[in-house]
Amino acid sequence: MKALVASDLAILGGPPAFDEPLHVGRPNIGDRRMFLGLIEDMLDRRWLTNNGPYVARFEAQVAEYLGVRHCIAMCNGTVALEIAIRALELKGEVIVPSFTFIATAHALQWQEITPVFCDIDPQTHTIDPDRVEELITPRTSGIIGVHLWGHPCAVRRLDEITRRRRLTLMYDASHAFGCRVGGIKVGNFGRAEVFSFHATKFMNCLEGGAVVTNDDALARKIRLMKNFGFSGYDNVVYIGTNGKMNEASAAMGLTNLASIDAFIAANRRNQHHYATGLAGLPGVRLMPCDPRETVNAQYVVAEIDARECPLGRDEVLAALHAENVLARRYFWPGCHRMEPYRSYFPHASLMLPRTEEVAGRVLVLPNGSSIGPDEIGIICAIVRSALGQADLVRGALTRKAA
Repeated sequence: MKALVASDLAILGGPPAFDEPLHVGRPNIGDRRMFLGLIEDMLDRRWLTNNGPYVARFEAQVAEYLGVRHCIAMCNGTVALEIAIRALELKGEVIVPSFTFIATAHALQWQEITPVFCDIDPQTHTIDPDRVEELITPRTSGIIGVHLWGHPCAVRRLDEITRRRRLTLMYDASHAFGCRVGGIKVGNFGRAEVFSFHATKFMNCLEGGAVVTNDDALARKIRLMKNFGFSGYDNVVYIGTNGKMNEASAAMGLTNLASIDAFIAANRRNQHHYATGLAGLPGVRLMPCDPRETVNAQYVVAEIDARECPLGRDEVLAALHAENVLARRYFWPGCHRMEPYRSYFPHASLMLPRTEEVAGRVLVLPNGSSIGPDEIGIICAIVRSALGQADLVRGALTRKAA
């Protein structure tokens, strides 16, 4: 890796700062010896899937960690969403934020349920309870809140609304494993919460997901649904699908769960170094990570305000990419601007001004246990150098586009 100097932007002709790409969502990997030992044991037993002992152990440990009654592990977070939605018997219209990963909306539309996109709070980027009230119609059956960047939704407000309006409340908690609200861990809110353990999540199972709930009857129903409706060896009692987690994924989950405190500590350390390295830049705001809060700090989220910053968000992104820093513009352009939703709701943007604004300025920077202060120092230097040479960077981008 080469030290960066102010004139060494790859976009201006110099070599990139990093020989290998630094990705957002680069996987955390816990104790390799533990993982490989579990895999060897799995191979010796020849029990690779179908509700094996590692899955059972993983479910028990996650439930204990979150303080919930039930964890039902799944093959991925999207299937977990789909099964939870179906088990809760949602129908008609369900209110969701547009500022989320497309899977949240697709999990509804896949089952012919209409996602009604709600605007967000511009400070937290999560669904705005005040706007939720305005979107409820006789066809509304529920609300899916999305905890974003490790910052939970306004769970108390959403709970009050859904109780008063007799609606079902569930959460997409893919970003919020290990986070708390008032001392209560995410996983305990709504009828159910869904986690993703995809490789890009700080707590990963290679690929996986889970539904967690404190509702005994709902848990029994979901367990049937994720295994074709089987109750016992050859007795099908309910309609279902194949949503099971395999043993290798559970082994990675057990390995990473054992290292979760170290992962969170690395995330918090990195957040601090980013905050220091980017401090004082005009038009650049990092979403705060309050050390007094229990958050997993897995996402470093910068907002680039083009009214104050010498470069726009996409120009900063291009400068970082040229240096092999693969930052991302989550969740641009918003679900409402993707198909099929932009065709179904062509004027949705008029109802989502805050979503439009936030989607146009968010930039997510690399984080996790695989990077540290040295790499972060270089990333911050790239941003500072780019902003200090804004005219040169803009000119280089214009020539490249031509």
